[in-house]
Amino acid sequence: MASTNNVTELIIVGLFQDPEVQRACFVMFLSVYLATVVGNGLIVLTVNVSKSLRSPMYFFLSYLSLVEITYSSTVVPKFITDLLAKIKTISLEGCVAQIFFFHFFGVTEIFLLTVMAYDRFVAICKPLRYTTIMSQFVCRLLVAVSWLGGIIHSMVQILVTVQLPFCGPNVIDHYFCDLHPLFKLACTDTSVEGVIVLANSGLISVFSFLILVSSYIVILYNLRNHSAEGRRKALSTCASHITVVLLFFGPAIFLYMRPSSTFTEDKLVAVFYTVVTPMLNPIIYTLRNAEVKNAMRKLWEKTVNSEVG
Repeated sequence: MASTNNVTELIIVGLFQDPEVQRACFVMFLSVYLATVVGNGLIVLTVNVSKSLRSPMYFFLSYLSLVEITYSSTVVPKFITDLLAKIKTISLEGCVAQIFFFHFFGVTEIFLLTVMAYDRFVAICKPLRYTTIMSQFVCRLLVAVSWLGGIIHSMVQILVTVQLPFCGPNVIDHYFCDLHPLFKLACTDTSVEGVIVLANSGLISVFSFLILVSSYIVILYNLRNHSAEGRRKALSTCASHITVVLLFFGPAIFLYMRPSSTFTEDKLVAVFYTVVTPMLNPIIYTLRNAEVKNAMRKLWEKTVNSEVG
C-alpha cells in the first residue's frame, strides 16, 4: 500500500451473525457456487468442442461464461469459508486484491454484454454484411478490448484506494471487500474518491446500459421486416440477453450510482449480483436456445458412448 497504515488486517462483519443461519447459508451458497462453475464451465466446453456453435454469438457467450466463473470466484469462495469461521479476517493487501479482480471481471462482463448486443444488432439489422463485419479478427479484437477496458477501470479504482491512509477502525461492514465499505474505514475525507468511483463505476454501468437499451430498441424496430419464424428466433435470443442484462445492470446501477458519503450498503442486493446472477446466466441461455441444448446433448451422448466403449 502506498500510504502509511496502522491497519494490516481487516475484520469482516459478514452477512448473518447467527451460527445456525450461517451453516445453512454455507450449504446453500456452496451449492449455488458449484452450479455456477459447472453450468458456465459446461457452456465454455460445449462451445469450444461443438462444430455447430461456431458463430460469433456463441464465441462471445463462451467468454461471458468464463468471466462469470472468474467474477464469482473472486468473492464467493472466501465468503463461503467465512460462514464457518468465528472471526472473519482478510489482510489489507488481500482486500485491495479482491477489489481489483472483482471490478476487473465485473466491468469486463459489462463490456462483453455490450459487445453481444452489437453482435445481435449487426446480425438482425445488417444480415447480408454480418459475416464481413463480425469476422474472426473483429470478434477477437472486441473480446480483447473488453478485457483491456476491465483492467483500465480496475487500475483506476486501485490507484484511488492505495492512496488512502487506514489507521483504524478495521471492521468492514460487509461480507466481502468493496470500495464504499472500505472507504468508510479511511481516516481521511473520501468525498473526492467517492466522486471518482461514481464517475468510474456508475457512469460505465449507466452508459453501457443506455447503449444496450438503444440497440435493442433498434433491433425490435427492424424485426418488423422479418418473417414470423425469423422474428420468433431473434426474439428468443434477444430475450435471453435482455434478461441477463437486467439482472446484472440493475443491482450495479443501484449500488454504484450513489456517492460514498450517503451510501448505505444493501447486502442482499450484493448477494444477488455476486452469487445468484452468475448461476442464472447459463440456465437462461440454455433453456431458451435449442442449438446450445442440442450441442450439450450430443456432447453428453458422446461422453457416455466413449465411456461405454
